[in-house]
Amino acid sequence: MNWEQLLSLKRFGDTHKRLRKEQDETRLGFEVDYDRIIFSSEFRSLQDKTQVIPLSETDFVHTRLTHSLEVSVVGRSLGRKVGQKLLEKHPHLKDSLGYRANDFGTIVAAASLAHDIGNPPFGHSGEKSIGEFFKTGEGKHFEDDLTDKQYQDLCDFEGNANGFKILTESRQGREGGLRLSYATLGAFMKYPKESLPKKPTTHIADKKYGFFQSDTEAFADVAKELGLIKRGTENDISFCRHPLAYLVEAADDICYTIIDFEDGINLGLIQEEYALEYLINLVRDTINTKKYNLLSTTQDRVSYLRALAINTLINEAVVLFMSNEEDILKGTYSKALLDQSKYEAQIKDIIKLSVENIYQSKDVIDKEIAGFKVINELLNVFTGAVSNNFKGNLSSFDKLILKVIPKNIDIKQDTLYENLLSVCFYISKLSDRNAILTFNKLKGNHL
Repeated sequence: MNWEQLLSLKRFGDTHKRLRKEQDETRLGFEVDYDRIIFSSEFRSLQDKTQVIPLSETDFVHTRLTHSLEVSVVGRSLGRKVGQKLLEKHPHLKDSLGYRANDFGTIVAAASLAHDIGNPPFGHSGEKSIGEFFKTGEGKHFEDDLTDKQYQDLCDFEGNANGFKILTESRQGREGGLRLSYATLGAFMKYPKESLPKKPTTHIADKKYGFFQSDTEAFADVAKELGLIKRGTENDISFCRHPLAYLVEAADDICYTIIDFEDGINLGLIQEEYALEYLINLVRDTINTKKYNLLSTTQDRVSYLRALAINTLINEAVVLFMSNEEDILKGTYSKALLDQSKYEAQIKDIIKLSVENIYQSKDVIDKEIAGFKVINELLNVFTGAVSNNFKGNLSSFDKLILKVIPKNIDIKQDTLYENLLSVCFYISKLSDRNAILTFNKLKGNHL
């Protein structure tokens, strides 16, 4: 892969190239990407979607929106630092083509901003509940009507693939979706493969999948424009990652490792004395002990250590990226950047403590159980109506249900798979509270 192609300013849906030297410096194309994402209704709905603690009523806890904003800030720093070093290593990118370090920062920031835009209500349990509906629940009877790959898309419903759909899906009056640059779309795609074969290798890009069968053509178009290297067998659609996707992943890893941990401490789920020791292990080389000892509240102490820890891991990720840049461009680098960090042991300790005390806390589990029930009921009702509509045997209740689905969700497509996916798409875009409200309406509990 080569950086000139990977930094494509061409917009999804365009028929012509865009050159960096011809860009308006007051608002570059990559900055337009960031703006379009932040003004989208799908991004706005993240303000009421779970990060870790569902439906929290405290000001401490992060939602998907605040998490995404923080990941974009970390991603911007990562991108700028890497961009500066890449321009030193490949001066023609700056001298001949006009790229600047901030371009890399903006691409990574925009892709990071969108990294959770496809996540359904109730966090990762929302993804699991959609998958379980089709794998073991009422939706299993659809299996015989779908291809293996179509059915796998539903059984392993994936927020990353759903995000790609949101960013690129055309509809009347909005051709090319948000019409982002190919560079930003490439950086967004952490898992550039289809749902089958499932985890064919231990390569980090094979951990999950990144596009639905309905979006195969769009995905192939992005991969071709960016010059991504083909992977897998002749019958499988799988590519190497865009190099900047490693930085988007690192930004997300840094934030959920450190900031979820911070939430747990501030909520009292993790004892301060025990927890701060873990953070201090990350920042021993940079901590100002005198300043730290002047901080009088838990929140201030944790905030100070969190800032130092994030900065430490940003610098570490930059070193790892540049050390492995050639392998990344060849498509042979197979791990997440922080998996090779010298701080890997400290990171694992923090994540282990978070899993035990936050992710598996009673409050989280109780609300995840409720989330499973809500999404299962929504899927049962809406897939039933859409399936009956496709087969031409609508009941009176089905007709009422179809009127609930917004007009911008296409439920009159040519295949049952596409219509079922449209239902998942609709439900995935609901906020946590809107999902609960819709559930209560269907149950007759809210009039």
